[in-house]
Amino acid sequence: MRKLILIGLLLFSFAGFSQELNCSVKVSYDQITGANPQVFKTLERSLNEFVNNTKWTTKAVTANEKIDCSMFITINGYDSNNFSATLQVQSSRPVFNSTYSSPLFNFNDKDFEFRYVEFENLLFNPNSYDSNLVSTIAFYANLIIGLDADTFSNLGGTKHYEAAANIASMAQSSGVKGWTQTENRQNRHYLINDLLSNTYTPYREGLYQYHFLALDKMADNTKTGKQNLIDAIKTVSKIHSVRPNSFISRVFFDAKTDEIVSVFSGGPNVNIAEMVETLNRVSPLNASKWNNIKF
Repeated sequence: MRKLILIGLLLFSFAGFSQELNCSVKVSYDQITGANPQVFKTLERSLNEFVNNTKWTTKAVTANEKIDCSMFITINGYDSNNFSATLQVQSSRPVFNSTYSSPLFNFNDKDFEFRYVEFENLLFNPNSYDSNLVSTIAFYANLIIGLDADTFSNLGGTKHYEAAANIASMAQSSGVKGWTQTENRQNRHYLINDLLSNTYTPYREGLYQYHFLALDKMADNTKTGKQNLIDAIKTVSKIHSVRPNSFISRVFFDAKTDEIVSVFSGGPNVNIAEMVETLNRVSPLNASKWNNIKF
């Protein structure tokens, strides 16, 4: 009887807790001709298994706590097991007491080069750089978890960003694009450096205010939620005074612009004139969208 109880508890444990991500990985190879399409299908299947079956943290996560995210890989070149691609990474976060999920991250990594042999095992070792494919996917997995944690507690994602920074540090020696500070200033190196920099702390503080103190309050008091959302935008805009047109500010608005317009285009009314002025100042590239906000 004691053994049966123990087995039952173990089964409950495995059923009740799982990996952190609910990630959909898609591989598009429409631009590739003359290659066996099976290798791309195998790659897609292997990446889905790798991302969703790897335990990225030590935290016990229930099924309904999994983070919804996606990775869309567009293969631009393929030769002798060498791939060149772009990687679109997106994640979202559920809003309390609603069926709505708020977009949290929407980033296009344009320098994704890797080697992959069909059916090879994809295994992540946090203490070594073994493959650019594994390191890049693991980097974004940790980043997604960190961003999500930042929305539930102020600066709560630090240890996950540090894990991503460790991956980036080891990958730099590979010489593969995307990891070094000698390239464009919008790659993985700068992304994780900015997230851990005190200069850009308002971005992370703004994520907490925006989601936990604003969107999560909407169901109880929409007007208060909107006012808190304005405060969150003010917090993020602090970056502009020290680093105008910063990379991390663009990352924020790439995910949030359409949502901000939607939230402030309906009732109840709050004073948004100053906010719209701020938005036009800190994110002028989205001016046409800010014009759609209804006063």
